[in-house]
Parts: sequence; structure tokens; C-alpha cells
Amino acid sequence: MARSCAICGKVSMGGFNPQSSGSNRVRAHRRYHPNLQPLVITQNGNQVRVLACTRCRRTQTKSAR
Repeated sequence: MARSCAICGKVSMGGFNPQSSGSNRVRAHRRYHPNLQPLVITQNGNQVRVLACTRCRRTQTKSAR
């Protein structure tokens, strides 16, 4: 998948837009995408650029210290 985290596999999910508080019941479908950022990790001695969610990116940088 193009829009997924390379570390944890988090993908986009579907949901509904927040609607006005009236008697109307209009539900507009939308997608919620993960916050993916580029991250350089080391795999088999090579540096690889991957897309990772911010939670995994934060965990990777904290464990590197």
C-alpha cells in the first residue's frame, strides 16, 4: 500500500465528517490518513528511506539516543 507505515503497518481508515447540530442527518464519508513522514533507517547495513508514522518515528529516534 502506498499510504501505510513501513514499521507498524498503520493505514488510512474511513469515517464520517463532523456534521452540524440540526435536524438534518447528512453523513459525508471521508478518509482519515496517518501522519506519514520520511525516515532513514538501517536495514542489512544499508540506509533505506521509508515512510513511517510519527509515533514510530518518535520511538525510533528515542531508541537511537
